[in-house]
Amino acid sequence: MNHEIYMRRCLELAALGRGKTSPNPMVGSVIVENGEIIGEGWHHKAGEPHAEVNAINSVVDRSRLVNATIYVNLEPCAHFGRTPPCALRIIEECIPHVVIGTRDPHSAVAGKGIEMMKDKGIRVEEGFLSDECTELNKAFFTFHSAERPYVTLKYAQSSDGFIAPDPDRRSAGEPAWITGVESKQRVHRLRAEVDAILVGGKTVSLDNPSLTTRLWPGSNPQRVVWANRPVDSKSKVISDGLSTWIVGRNADQHGYSEPVEAWNANSVIELLHGLHERNITHLLVEGGAQTLNQFVAENLWDEAFLLVGPTEFTSGTPAPQLSNAKLEWEEQVGADNWKRFTRI
Repeated sequence: MNHEIYMRRCLELAALGRGKTSPNPMVGSVIVENGEIIGEGWHHKAGEPHAEVNAINSVVDRSRLVNATIYVNLEPCAHFGRTPPCALRIIEECIPHVVIGTRDPHSAVAGKGIEMMKDKGIRVEEGFLSDECTELNKAFFTFHSAERPYVTLKYAQSSDGFIAPDPDRRSAGEPAWITGVESKQRVHRLRAEVDAILVGGKTVSLDNPSLTTRLWPGSNPQRVVWANRPVDSKSKVISDGLSTWIVGRNADQHGYSEPVEAWNANSVIELLHGLHERNITHLLVEGGAQTLNQFVAENLWDEAFLLVGPTEFTSGTPAPQLSNAKLEWEEQVGADNWKRFTRI
């Protein structure tokens, strides 16, 4: 039996939950009996049944499970949360063979699901397409192994290397656009796939952004403003009625009211630990230059999207320079060039 074929299908199914499962991982499951797929499922949303349960429930003739193999890209859970343990459900259904992409890094699982099934005589194999399985849930793995969110940096620069023009060459309260409409839509898709989006207080003052997913279907990320001074009460992130977290030195003393929440952090790592405590698994940092440079300087980022537009500024704020970075790919999006880097 070619395990990789079915594991690849698990990954395809798991990806259907992108942007909907956090803080849970994206998981897909396939059940095969005598070379035939008899059941499939994926985790649709946090709090709802997991992939293995959905796959089992999709099987028309349950008697076939006793001769079947169940594939899953992440180790079946072993603990009671909002749903019962998937490892227990597999045991109850008498499925004799389980193939796993990678182990679950969550301390409540971390091999316990495998051990539980093996103790009941189930044959468990693991490590199939493990790199792809880890990559799909990179935010989940980072959240549990590093005890901080996975950090994605995103910024646009002009063709001559500036992230913004000089202040006297831009309109107050309006962003200085560098990229085109195709890139804007793709950025909003990226926003829909993360838990939170962060900008600095200066960006709020200069650009007055909404930080929503209005150009792409999906939930708005939790907005975070890193500011050491009070944020203008007339700015969109304060006045539009949506949730915003203001974080910085003495931020909780500036008198914000719901749905705005303020809490204190004096460094990038303090900020990230605070987000971890609030179950933020994936953070998108959109700027500005000072904020981005702090994440780069402290080496507290995991991937970065650099969008190079055709605009020329001739002078202005230089774009951040990534260090310890590997270029993974570049792609043309409309008139813009997208580059994805990972931290080495």
